[in-house]
Amino acid sequence: MNRTPAAPRDPRARVQAQAPGTGTADARWLPAVLDSAFLLLLAAALTRYLTHHPGNPAAPWVTGLGAALAAAQLTGPRLRSRPAARAALGPVVALWVVLVLLAPSFAWCAVPLVYTVLRTLPARAALPLVGALTVLVAVGQARLPGPVDATLLLLPPAVAVLATAVFLSMQRQTERQRALLDDLVRTRRDLASTERREGTLAERGRLAAEIHDTLAQGLSSQQMLLQAADRTWDTDPDTARGHVRTAAAVAARNLAEARRFVHDLAPAELADGGGLDRALHALAERERAESGLPVRLHVDGAPAPLPPAAQAALLRIAQGALANVREHADASAAVLTLSYLGDQAVLDIADDGRGLPPGPSAAGTPPAGRPDARRGHGLRAMDARLRQFGGTLTVESSPGEGTVVSAAVPVGPGRPA
Repeated sequence: MNRTPAAPRDPRARVQAQAPGTGTADARWLPAVLDSAFLLLLAAALTRYLTHHPGNPAAPWVTGLGAALAAAQLTGPRLRSRPAARAALGPVVALWVVLVLLAPSFAWCAVPLVYTVLRTLPARAALPLVGALTVLVAVGQARLPGPVDATLLLLPPAVAVLATAVFLSMQRQTERQRALLDDLVRTRRDLASTERREGTLAERGRLAAEIHDTLAQGLSSQQMLLQAADRTWDTDPDTARGHVRTAAAVAARNLAEARRFVHDLAPAELADGGGLDRALHALAERERAESGLPVRLHVDGAPAPLPPAAQAALLRIAQGALANVREHADASAAVLTLSYLGDQAVLDIADDGRGLPPGPSAAGTPPAGRPDARRGHGLRAMDARLRQFGGTLTVESSPGEGTVVSAAVPVGPGRPA
């Protein structure tokens, strides 16, 4: 099966392949056209000379010089090294000048020769040489047999000026295009570097949130259980052993979370396909068993389908919020409420604890109630998780009246991917 060649990845190569006058294809056909035109005019001039001057003793010399000029034209300008090409241009110009002096008809080769001069030499050196060649062409036209035609004297300068102006204009356009392509390549490189940095920062944030909501929470629970076991080991060994067994269960769950975390899989509670409702129910029961904090779960509304990533985000937010309640709120109870409101799913984590202290860091940034950056990593991580799905996080709290953390994510066809 035939396959279409892949498009160049480099913007410069792609534009050069599509834009006339700047690509490698043009670099191949333009010298071929100039060589063909030069050889055609050279053959026409030689034929005219031999036809109009039969038996001339200089004919062999003219023929030999014409053959040498053709060979020099075909080999010299094709050299890839620019210094070598400039050095090879000298014999071409010298042979052409000798031929024009011997036979004015060879002045016809001036047009492709002018382009060769302009392509090979820098403008400061090419322009005087083009002027000298133009004068020689005019002198050659004046030496043709018959009356001198003023039109033939004006035609060479006009053609030379036109050819030079067109060539220099194209050269400036090519230089501008090359500069634009260089800027494009630099911009793409800078953009790629910026995207890599942003990706690295985003991945670091994701890793920090995952560690905070899984391993750090589990280690905190193990520390509390082991401290409790240490306090009661002498007075109540059975209770202490129960704390140790619970700590071991937390360690096993943390190990499973760590393995899933390494492989970037869903939380263990969601791995069985039971959905977010069952995972939150298991979380509430586990919290009651491990910390003794009464946690109840309420589900309101008809369940709506949520993508696995959104379910994982809400579960992690519930885990983090309950950890905050357990460690900081001094609460006697907490309630998880999962509400399906048609176009969004809202998870509320409420407690009857001490609440947050007054000030901007207590109630979030008014009026939206979004978490303030000074509150710590937990709420910032929750907010970052929800923003990935177009969701919002609000915190309502007053001193002595508890705290409500509310996480909302859109559901349905219009939700962000």
